[in-house]
Amino acid sequence: MRVDSHQHYWEPVRGDYGWLRPDKGILYENYLPARLEPLLRQYRMEYSIAVQAAPTVEETRYLLALSDMYPTIAGVVGWLDFESPSFGEQLTELRRHPRFIGVRPMIQDLPADWLLREQVVGHMRLLEKERFPIDLQLRPHLLESAVKLLEQVPGLHAVIDHIAKPVYGVSFQAWKDGVMRLADYPNMMCKLSGMVPEAEAVPWTVEAWKPYVETVLDAFGPERVMYGSDWPVCLLSANYGQVYESLAALLPESWNEAERAGVWGGNAARFYRLRIAAE
Repeated sequence: MRVDSHQHYWEPVRGDYGWLRPDKGILYENYLPARLEPLLRQYRMEYSIAVQAAPTVEETRYLLALSDMYPTIAGVVGWLDFESPSFGEQLTELRRHPRFIGVRPMIQDLPADWLLREQVVGHMRLLEKERFPIDLQLRPHLLESAVKLLEQVPGLHAVIDHIAKPVYGVSFQAWKDGVMRLADYPNMMCKLSGMVPEAEAVPWTVEAWKPYVETVLDAFGPERVMYGSDWPVCLLSANYGQVYESLAALLPESWNEAERAGVWGGNAARFYRLRIAAE
């Protein structure tokens, strides 16, 4: 099975994205399955995982409705309010849909101490108990809080999005230390995604990725990493093929067929417990 573990669908007219404004240029357009599916076929991706882009339950339901129409959507990583007393009830409700496979709070937009708030930690413990996946939208300044969270919720079934978005060439050692500490937790995984700049006309090179990808591969090993395109956000500085081929060029030559199959989909299928994996 080949799965793009991280992409987005949206229609700006829905109005609940907040960050998605006309000044976002190429991103301020409709991005729906008809635009991505030809690319998935071209790069032999059978499925993708649609990840939330708005901090609303309504957007999660919108993505689930898309998944009912498009078989290429293997699952939806949605949004829930971790500070709401109804968190547990909403989680139960959404889990009735077979393609609600994970949850992602938009941590990058929240205070650094948010992960350690009592109510948030309590709901993280619920996810830990249920072994329900969570995407952690980390940035380098949030790594320390994430480590402290895992000290309290060590069994959390979590994946780091976008290798925690390091700033290439800046504070490499601090980023590396944080990633290595999180990798000590066996239920933690990492997405090899979102590594191109989130700005138009910003130059980048595959060589700049190399020490970061090598760090993640050393820390997590071939069974705890997964490919994600971050389409259409990646379009700010790269096309789908450039993202795919750049990562492919950095995978170790020593990896066997099974290890390569893991990063291109098998690991994502296992982590998110995709029901299609059993079909």
